Amino acid sequence: MTRPEDTSKFIAYVLRHAPESIGLRLDAQGWAGIDALVAGAVAAGRVLTAAEVAQAVDSGTKKRYELSADGLRIRALQGHSTPQVNRSFEPVEPPPILFHGTATRFLASIRARGLLPGSRQHVHLSADEATAVQVGQRHGKAHVLKVEAGRMQALGHVFHRAENGVWLTAAVPPEFLLLLPPG
Repeated sequence: MTRPEDTSKFIAYVLRHAPESIGLRLDAQGWAGIDALVAGAVAAGRVLTAAEVAQAVDSGTKKRYELSADGLRIRALQGHSTPQVNRSFEPVEPPPILFHGTATRFLASIRARGLLPGSRQHVHLSADEATAVQVGQRHGKAHVLKVEAGRMQALGHVFHRAENGVWLTAAVPPEFLLLLPPG
């Protein structure tokens, strides 16, 4: 039996990064039919049921996914790297400070270049430090950066907030990062 965490990671991989790996097509907003997701997974040799998809949507504190109003479609809320998805988010005024969790091994690059989305479409930020610590720990020894989001927005940088509370922006230049340890 597949663990729920493994199922959720598989769904995240497919919906965010590689729908083609199971022959799935996403629309521009990231939606896919649940039946198509299940059928594609099964055809690719992965056991997956509609009930497991529903459990992945409802489980965990991160709320990575959203079901359509009719319950027939699913999408990842953010974190896409696949070019076929270009979610539209309304600009939102951020709080003065947001947080970004990273591993200490990335600090030299961040100090030089700021926060970049990498293969994703946005840099992900959180409204609280505890969430940022959890995110940073996924990649090694965690370090939390404070982002002067209010000052960035005042200077023309655009922020969005995904349905699960994750804050998104195109990039964070180094001059908006606080409390970086000396290099």
